[in-house]
Amino acid sequence: MMSFQLSASEPSEDYRKRIGQLRQALRDAEAVIVGAGAGLSTSAGFTYAGERFEQYFADFGNRYGFRDMYSGGFFPYRTPEEKWAFWSRYIYINRYMDAPKPVYGDLMALIGDKDYFVLTTNVDHCFQKAAVDKRRLFYTQGDYGLFQCSGPCRQVTYENEETVRRMVLAQGFSIAEDGTLTVPESVTLKMTVPTELLPRCPHCGKPLVMNLRADDTFVEDAGWHQAAKRYEDFLRACSDKALFLELGVGYNTPVIIKYPFWRMTFVTPEATYACINRGEAVAPHEIEDRSICIDGDIAEVLALLK
Repeated sequence: MMSFQLSASEPSEDYRKRIGQLRQALRDAEAVIVGAGAGLSTSAGFTYAGERFEQYFADFGNRYGFRDMYSGGFFPYRTPEEKWAFWSRYIYINRYMDAPKPVYGDLMALIGDKDYFVLTTNVDHCFQKAAVDKRRLFYTQGDYGLFQCSGPCRQVTYENEETVRRMVLAQGFSIAEDGTLTVPESVTLKMTVPTELLPRCPHCGKPLVMNLRADDTFVEDAGWHQAAKRYEDFLRACSDKALFLELGVGYNTPVIIKYPFWRMTFVTPEATYACINRGEAVAPHEIEDRSICIDGDIAEVLALLK
């Protein structure tokens, strides 16, 4: 399939025109299917390098030489206690703290009164915090807020907030009333957690791990399967006058959102495809006349749409 891409230097007049087209498409759509990728959370301020990394992981970076959270997540730490010191911070700031910008709230303000469904590969719980109806949400790749057995011995997940909070507190952090993680003055953070806090499966005793899709051990629990069925049911029942709205989806896992959105738009003549993504706003030639591609920052575009 051929594709086209808008230039990042497109004239502001054309940019505004596309914003207007998307605003009208949102008004006209009888159903909105949102496909959200990592770019949406990045636009909301959940960045993995720079200031946020230095604020919470400077000690790990100085010791091991990596300069972003993503690299730190794959680092071969010397002990499980050190590994969970890193991961508990990672989970807490990216799951239990609010995103710096109100991007998810802006999105829900635009689609909340529509017949909508959200399909996302993000694992940071931001849609739930933005009050998305959980019956209209399918998070396919897991959740930072869930543990699973490393076996796994069964298809079950476990809430991890209490354990994660205890881990970050044990390292010397404080948690403010608004949930923000802070470092008290004169405190030197520990880069390890007590052995007794290491999470273990309550059934078989094996170590618990994050419920994140990385290989064939990923647990698809009952809630996952229920959400998958609700998504399938929604697609079968929703109006053909649908808007497939893709936000910040790259090419790591295009078979989950991007390619299906293109295909469903192609086979549904009344449907419209829209994509907001800096540097990757593309659509196949076959649906070009029913596509709105905006090469720009998602936060800016949603604010203008509001």
